Amino acid sequence: MPALACCVDAAAVAPPGYAAFIAGDSSLPSAVPFSASTADAADSNSTHWSPAHSSALYRIDGWGAPYFSVNNAGNITVRPYGTDTLAHQEIDLLKIVKKVSDPKSVGGLGLQLPLIVRVPDVLKNRLESLQSAFESAIQAQGYESHYQGVYPVKCNQDRFVVQDIVKFGAPFRFGLEAGSKPELLLAMSCLCKGNPEALLVCNGFKDAEYIFLALLARKLALNTVIVLEEEEEVDLVIEISKKLSVRPVIGVRAKLRTKHSGHFGSTSGEKGKFGLTTIQVLRVVKKLQDSGMLDCLQLLHFHIGSQIPSTALLQAGVVEAAQIYSELARLGADMKVIDIGGGLGIDYDGSKSGNSDLSVSYGLQEYASAVVNAVRFVCDRKSIKHPIICSESGRAIVSHHSILIFEAISATAPTTPAMNQVDLPFILEGLSEDARVDCWNLSQAAMRHETETCFVYADQLKQRCVEQFKEGTLGIEQLAAVDGLCDLVSKVVDASEPARTYHVNLSIFTSIPDFWSIGQIFPIVPIHRLDERPEVRGILSDLTCDSDGKIDKFIGGETSLPLHGLEGNGGGSSGGANGRYYLGMFLGGAYQESLGGVHNLFGGPSVVSVSQSDGPYSFAVTRAAPGPSCGDVLRVMQHEPELMFETLKHRAEEFCGQGHGNEGTHAALVSTIARSFHNMPYLVVASPCSLTAMNNNGFYYCNEEDYNAAVDSGASEDEQWSYCYA
Repeated sequence: MPALACCVDAAAVAPPGYAAFIAGDSSLPSAVPFSASTADAADSNSTHWSPAHSSALYRIDGWGAPYFSVNNAGNITVRPYGTDTLAHQEIDLLKIVKKVSDPKSVGGLGLQLPLIVRVPDVLKNRLESLQSAFESAIQAQGYESHYQGVYPVKCNQDRFVVQDIVKFGAPFRFGLEAGSKPELLLAMSCLCKGNPEALLVCNGFKDAEYIFLALLARKLALNTVIVLEEEEEVDLVIEISKKLSVRPVIGVRAKLRTKHSGHFGSTSGEKGKFGLTTIQVLRVVKKLQDSGMLDCLQLLHFHIGSQIPSTALLQAGVVEAAQIYSELARLGADMKVIDIGGGLGIDYDGSKSGNSDLSVSYGLQEYASAVVNAVRFVCDRKSIKHPIICSESGRAIVSHHSILIFEAISATAPTTPAMNQVDLPFILEGLSEDARVDCWNLSQAAMRHETETCFVYADQLKQRCVEQFKEGTLGIEQLAAVDGLCDLVSKVVDASEPARTYHVNLSIFTSIPDFWSIGQIFPIVPIHRLDERPEVRGILSDLTCDSDGKIDKFIGGETSLPLHGLEGNGGGSSGGANGRYYLGMFLGGAYQESLGGVHNLFGGPSVVSVSQSDGPYSFAVTRAAPGPSCGDVLRVMQHEPELMFETLKHRAEEFCGQGHGNEGTHAALVSTIARSFHNMPYLVVASPCSLTAMNNNGFYYCNEEDYNAAVDSGASEDEQWSYCYA
């Protein structure tokens, strides 16, 4: 680094003690950056970059196996059958995006991003893998019953997701779990087409209507179990079942002492939100016994929290629960099922760690073996018949099959002035004496390569200058010059490129709500250009007018993400994406869609389902739905888009009637307003529908074709709304 003094005008008059600072002594040595050695960086730059390098950089082989990989073109592919996927069966995500977003005129679907890509083949593979893991453990350990899972629909209530799970799980009696009345209605409807032995587990707090529906489901030959979350619920079950002449199957949720210490363990332990204490369990047994219904008690349920990090904690909870199960059997209950709840975790960061909410230290087989071993050990010791093992593994089932894809539309980088652009005499001219001392100390610390001291003096100098600016004794030009000087010093002493801000066409509050609400981190990776070295680091900023609408935490404890330059922002090629830059968020198939809101009235993404096929692109789009329009999200907040349109149309008529346009202008304006109600709220970037200025009394129209069509259209005003919708 050239000495900071070299940028100063030597003829300037220095304040006391600043002679050496201003003189620009050329004998001062150049500073050396404080970061990793330049030699290492040079070696790294000379290395040929390959998709394997990107796979390692983004840990794709860790969190993505066996469903995601990088192909030779540098694009992320989906392996729909996991480890059994053949090379020609891999699905290129970039090709899906192209098919979905291309206009219909060239064979595309004409959908707008952001986009959720569902891969039902992955969903099916997850179900089969979970079932296989338990069957293997049961066979290996000589367990004398079977595994029969349920899917908790709260994880993703999408109609097609739930229907696919029921269909895929039918061969092994896979059922559903509901936690509310709407979820119960959903589960009842879907299971009418499922395996008749599939369980319908009714969890959550219940009123008389909930219990009535659950008993009605049993009357309709659905294998329904009412799990008691509160002691008082047993009274309603007894009363309503007698009125309906239905013999219920009842479960109890036990509040275990075993506690999960992580974020997701807040529902576990003696002070957890759900479940009955041992005292309450015994009172429930007594009430059922007095009513002649103790034989109806057949299931024990517990849940020690999502994302159980280790099999040691898992086994501790299962052993405690199996002991309660055995005691209930001893007391005369006709026990048949032990429901271990959720907790089967996934590895969000690829670390295989048992000390993090983002990872787990086991796989499916280790999980199943630990559960089977714990239940068998307790039951054998108590001479109790081995129960059916049920689990409610929602996150582990649906997370992998859904990918959120969104576009980075622009990027900004902090601007730092060059050394010869810093006019120090101008800066010093208006500073207070204390601020001048800070400026001197800052320069001396920079010469001594004292990084932390530089940052302290830079912050202190900025604060003093801001106070002077507020008092009116410092102009905005000098304030900006001080900011530039401090940024320059920070860049020189730190020697690391500051993170850029990549603006993404997305609402984090709508599509990744867990990041905003609980700090849940998901893998985010460019879905293409992975055969190129990512030359910058960036954070992601969404479209919302909210300071929380950004992603600045990533897997691996990183505060920025390696990214490629954008075309037009100093970037390179687009990797076959026509100048676009696409990012994917992975492992987000659980909870994100159901928890997302409409902050700033941004609705959900477009959604497509993709299945593997033997066609030229290895996939077929089996379902496609555009994201909610502006009109749709307005309706969510009780607005009436049709009436809003009529109001705006009337205002346009008045405006044009005042000599601001002709009949064609009015038609085009009304058409544009109507079209806006029917478009998605997200930005349209570099597409035929992007706004193009047309010099027609100052109005803007979609493009010349739309303008001419609107002018020439013979459609009446009443037809404008439906015309634009089409």
